[in-house]
Amino acid sequence: MSREEIYVKLNEVFQDVFDDEDITVTDATTADDIEDWDSLEHINLIVAVERAFGIKFTMGETTSMKNVGAMVDIIAERAG
Repeated sequence: MSREEIYVKLNEVFQDVFDDEDITVTDATTADDIEDWDSLEHINLIVAVERAFGIKFTMGETTSMKNVGAMVDIIAERAG
């Protein structure tokens, strides 16, 4: 799965979780860039991403992701 394909699906997940059709994420996107992205929504987002891509993040991965690019790196590695 290419980064472009991951981003297409990831944008859909973010738009669904945050109920905002205007969200478009990039490698540099962080929680500070999305108004409703707090710790509770982060959990909902992680679960939604895991379901969408059929993967499971480890606790270490979940806490070490500093931006969406880091999340995409992990998805690309696992979803192949």
